[in-house]
Amino acid sequence: MYVLRQPKRYSNTVSKVADDNIDRKMKMKYNKYEKTILTDCDGVLLDWEWAFNCWMTQHGFETTEGYQFKYDMAERYGITKEQVKKLIKQFNESAAIGFLPVLRDAMYWVKRLHEQHGYTFICITSLSLDENAYKLREMNLQKMFGKTAFSKLVCLDTGADKDEALSKYAGSNCYWLEDKPENATAGLRFGLRPILMEHGHNMDADVDYPIVKNWLEVYKTVTQS
Repeated sequence: MYVLRQPKRYSNTVSKVADDNIDRKMKMKYNKYEKTILTDCDGVLLDWEWAFNCWMTQHGFETTEGYQFKYDMAERYGITKEQVKKLIKQFNESAAIGFLPVLRDAMYWVKRLHEQHGYTFICITSLSLDENAYKLREMNLQKMFGKTAFSKLVCLDTGADKDEALSKYAGSNCYWLEDKPENATAGLRFGLRPILMEHGHNMDADVDYPIVKNWLEVYKTVTQS
């Protein structure tokens, strides 16, 4: 006599175990980066625009009217995109890139977050793939913020998008500081907490995360959350 057997019902159990494993991994990742802040460099930590403008002036270029409200450097200097791309790459790979000044009050509050609250920083910057540019940026950051504030420096190609670099920290709930709204929003898609550093070119950005004027506001956001 043939007996019709009921199918094994283990799919829900497997699914629950899988969900538990995912939750556990997410919690481990969250805990690993609990005291980590992801940050861009130029326009957030260092005043790249000021240094680049000095360099451009030395090379005979002048800014256009209302330049401070334009993000596109081609528009700022009234030249072609192809030309400005080459000039930015040249500047980023020059010795000048190792001596950029800090942006606003970054030095004081980054050190407070690191030394008093135990935060470390991972810098993700679209600087250059040039090895010497990497070393100069590393030197610049260590000189301004100390040798232990930054646990990692990630240098991408000049002007490159940051989606792939940010994806490695997906679900970590880290703060992510940027001055370019597109890059900040990319972090939001990966479960990060973006903070946009205000400049003339982004002050009217329509975004779903904080826009801050300085690092004091970053400090308050991080420590009071």
